[in-house]
Amino acid sequence: MKLSRAYFPLPVVLATALLAAAPAFAASPAAAPVVRIQSGRVRGIARAGLMIFKGIPYAQPPVGRLRWRPPQPVRPWSGIRSAARFGHDCMQLPFPGDAAPLRTKPSENCLYLNVWAPRHARRPLPVMVWIYGGGFVNGGSSPAVYSGAHFARDGVVFVSFNYRLGRFGFFAFPALDRQGGLVGNYAFMDQIAALHWVRRNIRAFGGDPRHVTICGESAGGMSVNTLLTSPLARGLFTGAIIESGGGRDNLLPAPPLNHPGPGGQPSAEADGIAFARKMGIRGTGAKALAALRRLPASAIVDGINMASMGAQRAIYSGPMVDGKIVEEPSEAVLKAGREARVPVIVGANSLDLGFSRAKTMAAVFRPFGPHRAAARRAFDPRHEPFKMVSYEVAAVRMMIEPARFVARSFARAGEPAYEYRFSYVAHALRRHLPGAPHSSEIPYAFDTLPQSMWSAFGKGITRQDLATARAMHAYWVRFVKTGDPNGPGLPHWHAITPRGNQLLNFTLAGPKAETDPWKTRLNLVERLQR
Repeated sequence: MKLSRAYFPLPVVLATALLAAAPAFAASPAAAPVVRIQSGRVRGIARAGLMIFKGIPYAQPPVGRLRWRPPQPVRPWSGIRSAARFGHDCMQLPFPGDAAPLRTKPSENCLYLNVWAPRHARRPLPVMVWIYGGGFVNGGSSPAVYSGAHFARDGVVFVSFNYRLGRFGFFAFPALDRQGGLVGNYAFMDQIAALHWVRRNIRAFGGDPRHVTICGESAGGMSVNTLLTSPLARGLFTGAIIESGGGRDNLLPAPPLNHPGPGGQPSAEADGIAFARKMGIRGTGAKALAALRRLPASAIVDGINMASMGAQRAIYSGPMVDGKIVEEPSEAVLKAGREARVPVIVGANSLDLGFSRAKTMAAVFRPFGPHRAAARRAFDPRHEPFKMVSYEVAAVRMMIEPARFVARSFARAGEPAYEYRFSYVAHALRRHLPGAPHSSEIPYAFDTLPQSMWSAFGKGITRQDLATARAMHAYWVRFVKTGDPNGPGLPHWHAITPRGNQLLNFTLAGPKAETDPWKTRLNLVERLQR
C-alpha cells in the first residue's frame, strides 16, 4: 500500500530443475543481448554496460479457464522473442496520486518479469527479486521508480515481476475448493512461480540461483513475510528485505479459506459467494464458477483499488489462510520460530501507514488501559493536533512496532537481523511533511530519486537528498551481496538482539546507528499485542 491523497493530505510448474546454460550474449558490445532460457531465446536491450530484458513470460496468461488457477508453465517458443518492452501490469483500477504510477495498460494477461544485469559478468552474481506494493489491489513492475539499473550497475542481477491483484489474485469459492490442489491465494502462487523461474533461468543472465534476496514494500513487504513463513517457498531465497510490511495480524487480517474465523470473521469463500451474488450469479457449483470465469475483467475489478477496498470488505477477502501456502498467519509462525532461517533487513518509516477509527484523543489512548497516561506522554509530549497524534499511534501499531517484532523474531532464531527507521524527508518537502510517509523510502533504496514523486517530480533534488539515496542503496546492495549491510564508507549498522532496540535511522543528518528513540512507544504498543 502506497500513501495516496486518500490517506495523507499531499499527493504523494513450480519446477525446481536448474538450467545450467552459460550466458549467451551477442558478440558485438553494441548489439542487443540475446540469452537462452528454458522456454526459448529472448533479445533484450544494451544500455550503459547493462543488459535489460522486459516482459519475459514466467507463466501462461491466467485468462479464460486459467482464471483462478495456479500459474501454469510457459509454452516454449521458437525463434527469438523480443524482451524490449514491459508486459502488461496486472488488471486493476489505478488511482490518482499513486507514488509509483504504472507505465502500461493493465490486463489480465500479465504474468511477466524483467531482468537488469551487468553485460559481461565474470562470475555468477547475487540476485535481488523485487515485489511491489499496492495493497494487493494496485501496483506493477513497470513504474520508473522501480528500475533495477542501479542495482545492476553495482553488481547485482535484479528481477521484478507482476503478480495477480484484487479478486484475480485472491478469490475463494466452493467449486474451486472442491477441485483440490492450491486455491485462493493466486498472488502468492505467482510469487512462488516467479522465484522458481529465477532458480531455473537466472544463470543465463549471469545470476547465482543459490544467492537470491527477496525484497518488497508494503503489500510487497507483507508478501515477503508470507514467503518467509510459507513451507512452499522454502529454499527459494537466501535473504530478505521487508520495507513497511507489518508483521502483526492487525494490518490485513487473513480470513480462513472455507470456515469462519475465531471471532466470527466471514470466510474467504463467504466473500466470494457474496461477490458472485452481486454479479447476479447464484449457486456455488461448477456452473456458477463457469459464469464467474465468463465475466469480463472489468467486472471482476468492480471498482476496487486502494481508495475503495475498505468499502468492499464484504465481497473481497484479500490474502487468506489456505492451509497450504499460508498455513497460519505470519505472526503465529514467527512466535513459534518456524520461519525460514535467513538474514533479514526490516523496517518502517517515521510517518508510516496507519488507520485509526478513534474520534477523540481519549479514544486514541483507551486501548492502553492502565498505561493510558504513559502512552499519552510518549506519543504526545508537545500536545500536537488530534489527527496527527491519532495517525502516529496507528502507524506505530500497524507498521513500526511490528517491524521490531519481526527483526527480534529472526534474532531470537539466531539469524542476523537489521532494523531500520527511515526518517529522511526530501529537502523540497520538509515544510509540508513532519516525517517520512509510507513508501517514500523506495527511490532512496533504488537510487531513483529523479523518477520519484517524493522528490517533487525530480525538481529541487539536493546533494543531501542524493547522498541519502546513495547510502541507503549501498546498504541494500551490500546486504544482497553478503547478508550483512555494512561496508566501507558507511556508518556501522548493528544487528538487533532478541530483546534489543538497535537500529539504523536514516535521519535528516544522515544514517545514524542508535538505540531506538521511540522504544518507549514501541514497548507500550507491544503490551497491546500480548
